[in-house]
Amino acid sequence: MAFQQGLSGLSSSSKALDVISNNVANASTVGFKNSGTVFADAYASSLTGAVSKIQIGIGSAVQAVRQAFTQGNVTTTSNPLDMAINGNGFFEIELQNGGYALTRNGQFDINKQGYIITALGDRLMGYQTVDPVSGDVAAPATSSVDSFRPLIVPASGIGAVQTTEMSLNLNLSADAETIDGAAMPLDPSDPLTYTYSTGIKIFDTLGKEHTLSFYFARRTDVVDTTTAPPSYSEWDVYTVVDNDPGTLTHNSTLGFDGLGRVAEVTPHATAAVTPPTNGSVFSALLGTDAVNPSEATLAMNSITQFGGESKPRELVQNGAAPGEIAGLAISRNGVIQARYTNGVSKDIGIVNLTTVRNNNGLSPIGNNYWVETPESGGFARGTPGNGMNGVISAGQVEESNVDLTQELVQMIIQQRNYQANAQSIRTQDQILQTLVNLR
Repeated sequence: MAFQQGLSGLSSSSKALDVISNNVANASTVGFKNSGTVFADAYASSLTGAVSKIQIGIGSAVQAVRQAFTQGNVTTTSNPLDMAINGNGFFEIELQNGGYALTRNGQFDINKQGYIITALGDRLMGYQTVDPVSGDVAAPATSSVDSFRPLIVPASGIGAVQTTEMSLNLNLSADAETIDGAAMPLDPSDPLTYTYSTGIKIFDTLGKEHTLSFYFARRTDVVDTTTAPPSYSEWDVYTVVDNDPGTLTHNSTLGFDGLGRVAEVTPHATAAVTPPTNGSVFSALLGTDAVNPSEATLAMNSITQFGGESKPRELVQNGAAPGEIAGLAISRNGVIQARYTNGVSKDIGIVNLTTVRNNNGLSPIGNNYWVETPESGGFARGTPGNGMNGVISAGQVEESNVDLTQELVQMIIQQRNYQANAQSIRTQDQILQTLVNLR
């Protein structure tokens, strides 16, 4: 019986050493998870019925090899596509030979087709919509089965965006002198005919860049003291496209109240005009294209009239020239954003995180991949930061959670156990040899 116990101990110690050696060997592997050996005692059949006090143990056996899915340390890398999961969940991978696998290894690259792939060429899964005609991709408003697919970074850039909205945030000096428009009509080439000027870049339907210049001329000071608050100052606003005097347009007249706020906007554009709905917004045809003029909405509610200098605070428009992808960024919620050379940013996809009810039920298949089994439960897919899912750290990877010091200590202990069991077998061999010699 002692001989059987020794053999069982040798087998168990050998299995434990194999597990420890595997942990040590993979201690530097990204996303690797530590494994531990679970032992169980082994007993021979009862000699006389079920009387437990005379049962004789025959050593121990390996009941299971259990992995510890605890968080590993996070290390910064130079690859913007590298990702580490802080918290629960796995990246889901579409295998080249079919099926899906899970991994915590977030080292990703882009292949020649534009797919985000692992070092083995397997594709990262996520949520993305693809235009069937143009091939343009975008992040869906909500994650769904219909948008679940391998993530791809488009090779084509982004098209031109026509300017349809503009906003002027600036101050017109309340200390400025008034200018008689009848005596000195506005002339862009003569600074004495206007009080202040500024400009903004806009884009037509073809993405061609134009300069839209604004000229402000203060016409009156106190307008109506009977109102509450009183109305102070009127300013004429003129626009010129691409510094062409032929495009000079009396765009509107601004009226300010006694608090320096825009009280009224009166459109004067000669082209088709939509009357203002809230006293600060109007639409006018701005002739950026001789054949198809662009219609743009111009917001003036952020213009103020305070003392001091006339100066711009922020001039904003929503148009852009065509652009190519200049870089990628990934948010903590897994949103992949493409940055283009024209300054536009666009969300092109969302990384998926998958969870299972029983992590230890997953079956490892190598390469830091796990696959679903009946014991693990089915895949539950979602987005980072949603529910129990962790969040993404971009430009970082999760290191192995192996504690080398602890593993080396365990290796010494298991080696000592192995030697003890080997000594037990040796002793049994000597006893048997002595008995044979007696005969």
